[in-house]
Amino acid sequence: MNVHEKINYLELPARNIEAAKAFFSDVFDWSFVDYGPEYTAFSHAGMDGGFFKSDLVMSTATGSALIVMYSEALEQTQSKIEHAGGSIMKPVYSFPGGRRFHFSDPNGNEYAVCSE
Repeated sequence: MNVHEKINYLELPARNIEAAKAFFSDVFDWSFVDYGPEYTAFSHAGMDGGFFKSDLVMSTATGSALIVMYSEALEQTQSKIEHAGGSIMKPVYSFPGGRRFHFSDPNGNEYAVCSE
């Protein structure tokens, strides 16, 4: 739903769009629609968005925003990420309001998953 002056869509870099699609489909059950060889849109992610072809990566070390997903079963989600080819960058740790970990997808982009 479009809401006036609110975040509406998210676009993320991906060196390998097919790898991004496979990873996020397997781990998080996202759906994709391709718009040519250098762009794919995703849905069923909490917010719609897309991956664009890029050799750059997102990392909090370089000042990128951090995309944080929610999980009701943090360790189970971590296992799915590792099984699908993701890498754990920061193991599970506590923070005010819950626990979380950071991971990189097969393209090297950093994300996090949190739980209460």
